[in-house]
Amino acid sequence: MPARASKKTEPKARRIPAGTRRSGRPRTATAASKIYSDLRGELVSLQRRPGEAISEAEIALSYGVSRTPVREAILKLSDEGLLEIYPQSGIFVSRIPVAALPEAIIIRRALEETTARMAAERATPSQILALQSILERQREASAAGSSDDFHQADEMFHATVADVAGYPGIWKYIQQVKVHVDRYRRLTLPQRGRIPMVIVEHEAILAAIEAHDAEGARRAMERHLENLLENISATKNINPEYFDQQA
Repeated sequence: MPARASKKTEPKARRIPAGTRRSGRPRTATAASKIYSDLRGELVSLQRRPGEAISEAEIALSYGVSRTPVREAILKLSDEGLLEIYPQSGIFVSRIPVAALPEAIIIRRALEETTARMAAERATPSQILALQSILERQREASAAGSSDDFHQADEMFHATVADVAGYPGIWKYIQQVKVHVDRYRRLTLPQRGRIPMVIVEHEAILAAIEAHDAEGARRAMERHLENLLENISATKNINPEYFDQQA
């Protein structure tokens, strides 16, 4: 029999990170996801102020992509109510819808009363230490005068309570519901005494969880989030340009 021809060894292909072309540019889907995430963060944190114009061309240029992924991200943000699209005028950052805030806060409060109660029932010593560490980060952020760091630690505190409760998915749902509440909350933090008050309220929640006092944790969370409802009118009066003109 004739000798079998030796099989030519192909050079091993260089591994390219998922989501990128060989040029290093992100694929359309990945680019849209990245732009959406970045832009959403800027909108929720009020880095982009309500009423500000958004330029598809400028965003596309800054990411080195076509307008297609930018448009996908903008449409998704429009669906969430963070952007308003006017075909003949342009794209603008939406104002905070006052009428939608009470309902969103009530939904959040109901869900987080449940996670606080269950966290108190289930918390382990190591989980309590984790919550204490997050609360200490909030104190440090307060001392440093960093509202951004304080907000991040605040989010982590509430997410961790849901995780301790055994239902981290609840926090993911809450994040969808509270998008405009987060924008409103950003305006409350600079108000005199607000950050120290939040720390005190978190201390009360944590103390009840540490004591495995389920009803006490529920009540402490209820009081904490009730304050958001009570401050809507005052915050709107201080920052009227950030809110819509509805009641």
